[in-house]
Amino acid sequence: MKEDRVRDRTRRVFDCAIIGGGPAGLTAALYLARYRRTVLILDANESRANWIATSHNQPAFPDGISGTELLRRMREHTEMYGVSRITARVDTIRPSEAGYDVMFGGEVETAKTVLLATGVINRMPTMDEAVHRDVVARGLMRYCPVCDGFEAMDQRIAVLGADRHGAAEALFIRNYSQNVTLLPARQIDLDASQRRQLAAAGVEVVDRAVTSIEVVGDKIVTMVDGPQGRYQFDTLYPALGSTANSGLVRAIGAGVSEMGCLATDQHQMTTLDGIYAAGDVVEGLDQIAVAAGQAAVAATAIHNRLRMRDFTLS
Repeated sequence: MKEDRVRDRTRRVFDCAIIGGGPAGLTAALYLARYRRTVLILDANESRANWIATSHNQPAFPDGISGTELLRRMREHTEMYGVSRITARVDTIRPSEAGYDVMFGGEVETAKTVLLATGVINRMPTMDEAVHRDVVARGLMRYCPVCDGFEAMDQRIAVLGADRHGAAEALFIRNYSQNVTLLPARQIDLDASQRRQLAAAGVEVVDRAVTSIEVVGDKIVTMVDGPQGRYQFDTLYPALGSTANSGLVRAIGAGVSEMGCLATDQHQMTTLDGIYAAGDVVEGLDQIAVAAGQAAVAATAIHNRLRMRDFTLS
């Protein structure tokens, strides 16, 4: 069924509440529904997959597929199996006698288990949001060289963020183009070893901070402090890091990695009993294929957990 706000007032207890309706959450929902589990997706419609203009590394789509179309198809697939979905931002999760209460917009739903698939938030350059959406849609600004470095082949490429993370991204992208420039967003933070690596790879390092980013036709133009401070590129990759959306379960004691991502075991369970996580909110390679794999593992572990409990109670 499509978004379902008509619910049993006797407070039905779902087998699993999935928070987040991106590739990880939808994959987990599909698996659990096919395990004949009752599933509720709570989704704020903020999946980063919506940013993908066209993905060419999604298996089974050799001609590419947009992120919005991929999500539409995945939602349609879960609807075939009766998965309930509510468009809402979850405010709080708290333990309850049945498992966990999930609170959103003054309402509450209860589930025996919870799967967090809330992803991360990219740190964006300082620029107008409408302009940002436009340049991402046009492929002038990209966030994932693993996903789309191939599409930037032989272009003039800039990486924004002159620190350890930015240096690593510039060296990775160098595989696709001989013309790569590393720009500091605020200040440069590279040691001598990193500078030697960048120089050996032929990556230009600009030592002055970027003061503005503009779009001129089909080019990205950056201005930096000092004379001759105008640089023009075909593609810009912000390498400013991201923030994991882990606050909901950190608030009730979930453990996290040094990067703030949720720590999980081999079955994708967090340090909280009965709460699982999959996708970019878990530390690892941020890819749809990885998110789907983690979701399949988590869903199977949830099903087996509930199956054993069902047998014990019977």
